[in-house]
Amino acid sequence: MSLRDALTGRHRLKGPAPDRLFALSTAYVALQTEHEITARGLAGIVFQPLATSDFESIVKDMEAVVTATATDLGAAVRTHDDSFGYRWMVISDPSLEDLVVAVNGVSSALVAGGYGERVLCAVFAFHGPRDPQIYFIYNYKRGYWYPFVPTGAGAGQRSVERELQIKAQVGRELPVEPELERWFPLWGIPF
Repeated sequence: MSLRDALTGRHRLKGPAPDRLFALSTAYVALQTEHEITARGLAGIVFQPLATSDFESIVKDMEAVVTATATDLGAAVRTHDDSFGYRWMVISDPSLEDLVVAVNGVSSALVAGGYGERVLCAVFAFHGPRDPQIYFIYNYKRGYWYPFVPTGAGAGQRSVERELQIKAQVGRELPVEPELERWFPLWGIPF
């Protein structure tokens, strides 16, 4: 807390620990070996774009770095603007570790540019023997993960029961959001 914050009675909230994003790499061992949940080789970071030249410059530079790095690793990068006004940077790579590093690079560039509050979440795609679609969502503002399991039963349907089962399976390895009402569904994930 700075002197100005102390005098005005305001204080900055401490951001989430950056290493929590990397916890997915550790948890993946248990997901894969114990529960047969495997990565689909797709991840995305979601942020709210801002129509300023500074923000656009940071995003273009970040996209160029991620694209160059991804190309060297045999991965692909694309962007997608959704109907809610958010931009998705989608990365495909068979290595989960490479996906985590790429997503971290994007979020770090936005934070370093002063736009950390524009980052919504990171999403990693998985599947299992019972579930064709499982997503692990990392909420940057909270610093927690949570599973999201949409069902094929219809638009806007999810399996909360299965999400709770997955939470119980990975709760020791992954910092899971303790408040279930903060497990927000992300409909229209572009991968």
